[in-house]
Amino acid sequence: MPKPDNLPSPSQPNPAASASPVAATATAAAPGRSATAGTVHPIGGADGRVRAVVEAVLPCVDGGRFAAKRVAGEPARITAHCFTDGHDVLRVALQWWRDTSGDATAQPADAIEVAMQASGNDEWIADFTPPEPGLYRYTVAAWVDPFESWRRELERRVDPQDIRIAARVGAAEALAAAQRADKSPPDRRDLTAWAEALERGAQAEGSADALKALALDEAAAAAMRRHPDRRFEVRYPTALPLRADRERARYSSWYELFPRSASSTAGVHGTFRDVEARLPDIAAMGFDVLYFPPIHPIGRVQRKGKNNALAAAPDDVGSPWAIGAQEGGHKAILPELGTVQDFRRLVVAAKEQGLEVALDIAFQCAPDHPYVKEHPDWFRWRPDGTVQYAENPPKKYQDIYPFNFECDDWRGLWSELKSVFEHWIGEGVRIFRVDNPHTKAFPFWEWVIAEIQRDHPDTIFLAEAFTRPKVMHGLAKRGFTQSYTYYTWRNTKQELTEYFTELATGPGRDYFRPNAWPNTPDILHDHLQGGEPAVFMSRLVMAATLAASYGIYGPAYELLEHLPRGPGSEEYLDSEKYQLRHWDLERPGNLRAFITRVNQIRRENPALHADHSLRFLHVDNDQLLAYMKHSADGQNIVVTVVNLDPHHPQSGWLRLSAADIAATDPSAPDTPALHPELLPADWQMHDLLSHQRFVWQGEAHYVLLDPHRSPAHVFVVRRRVGRHDDFDHFE
Repeated sequence: MPKPDNLPSPSQPNPAASASPVAATATAAAPGRSATAGTVHPIGGADGRVRAVVEAVLPCVDGGRFAAKRVAGEPARITAHCFTDGHDVLRVALQWWRDTSGDATAQPADAIEVAMQASGNDEWIADFTPPEPGLYRYTVAAWVDPFESWRRELERRVDPQDIRIAARVGAAEALAAAQRADKSPPDRRDLTAWAEALERGAQAEGSADALKALALDEAAAAAMRRHPDRRFEVRYPTALPLRADRERARYSSWYELFPRSASSTAGVHGTFRDVEARLPDIAAMGFDVLYFPPIHPIGRVQRKGKNNALAAAPDDVGSPWAIGAQEGGHKAILPELGTVQDFRRLVVAAKEQGLEVALDIAFQCAPDHPYVKEHPDWFRWRPDGTVQYAENPPKKYQDIYPFNFECDDWRGLWSELKSVFEHWIGEGVRIFRVDNPHTKAFPFWEWVIAEIQRDHPDTIFLAEAFTRPKVMHGLAKRGFTQSYTYYTWRNTKQELTEYFTELATGPGRDYFRPNAWPNTPDILHDHLQGGEPAVFMSRLVMAATLAASYGIYGPAYELLEHLPRGPGSEEYLDSEKYQLRHWDLERPGNLRAFITRVNQIRRENPALHADHSLRFLHVDNDQLLAYMKHSADGQNIVVTVVNLDPHHPQSGWLRLSAADIAATDPSAPDTPALHPELLPADWQMHDLLSHQRFVWQGEAHYVLLDPHRSPAHVFVVRRRVGRHDDFDHFE
């Protein structure tokens, strides 16, 4: 067992306690300011001369207790609410740095400072771009700027005597700035000369207009701004955390399959080599993550039979989630799948196809897992001398023993479970789907994810926790990169609109990244049990366009597998969880071509690579769902319309105006209402599924969707750049 390291002490079981807000009272100089600028005063400090107020900094997750999430290489927008009394000029600066120490109170000397710009209503904005995955911190400093306040007042003065007095005040400010410019001899020389010139001009009888022009000299102002008076600066009391992940954390397309069912021969156990043969087909469908259920040895004690039968037949293969047998546990590979060398070869081959292998991590054990004998104290023992197996009444999992996170040897347990991640990272895996994390201790997840991402910041964790909202959000806050959602159970227009609006615009948007799945090996929703292709197609389109990350359990999905184990059940009949399946990938009516097209649309349209721009559109038919997304630069706009009725054509009037389209462009000089000449008279709607093109004008547009032809439109909006009658002049 590896030696425990960086574990919280017994008196501090919460490993994230060090991330709690701490008032900053540092005196070190920030980049771009003089070391003699003076003490930085905390909010509520005793010095009454501190007049600037930093009331809020956003994003801020639970007061800075948890990290906001963004993507490395992309600008992160920071907003601050700052003001001061009176009419003096306020200056505000964003300060950010890479957190390599884990100390929320330590701001390094090389922190980067960015001037923030006022955006109205005492809100200030600035962006910073984390260059690579990792943990970053940011805070905001503000101060009343005596020079800028003086300069603004001088601009309005016209009385000669007032100008001369103001010039002498400016001379004093310039001399003080020259003293602060001790590390810049040219600025120090120029500011001293400028101060002397202002003083001479104020004493002379010359032109007040010339003196005013000298005082407002732009070169001198630039030098003054390089050496501001920040003696009475205030800094927000918390260095807020931000986790920058790689792009796949924000945008990914998952395909799940059971390697043991990958054989091309019925009744033969699949291997990694069989999966390798399928890689080109999966990559051609447009997926970028290939996810395997557990690949470890499967327990023989209390093994489940087909369709979750309590008694297993001699040839039953059991559930992959019943992990561990005499061959090994969480770091071992089921021998029937192949060797470690076969797995390594598969990981490399997948990468060559543009696929990344993701592994299921299920922290639980079969009764014959080596841990049960080696560490019996890691489990709960009942009075009759047996181990408490997993239960979720009325479901019972006699073949699974959960860990006891309240055991005395919790440190050893935590360390060993961490080593499971490290083992598979060593085998080339960087994406983990974690099974039921809400049934394990939350402090453990916060600790282990932080530990793993400290050493491997490109690691991605997907939480499979279909549970209460606050619990799901709590897991996301504690480090999970992505989260499964309630999408499977959101089917009506109202349900879908309310749920995805919450995901896109609610407080969770800063830390909860949804991953939408229309099916999983555990969940065959009643909506799919009719087997109608229109339902499978519409649910796929919505998952792929409402969420930037989505996945399907295949080949069951593309083959329209739809028979439940029984009435009222969400379990598949003859589920792969308990037996081998042989899939006829060429089965007539399969959706492979449709899935391929949808994933191609996703790849080619940046609007579908993120979630925050999602906006639902009004359409006067409750069987039609319409929504739009746009890219960060506003140049790519996608409008999706879905028929929720799998049996009948549905039509309605959809409202989308030219102003709605223009509003997506962040480079627009002002609101569309103030610049009607910028609004397009018409625009083209190019349906990327059917390849039809329509020209829309005005605000109301008629749509008709026949589910037997296509249950959805996925339009890309093309603005006119040429003649009215030429489709080729849209872009």
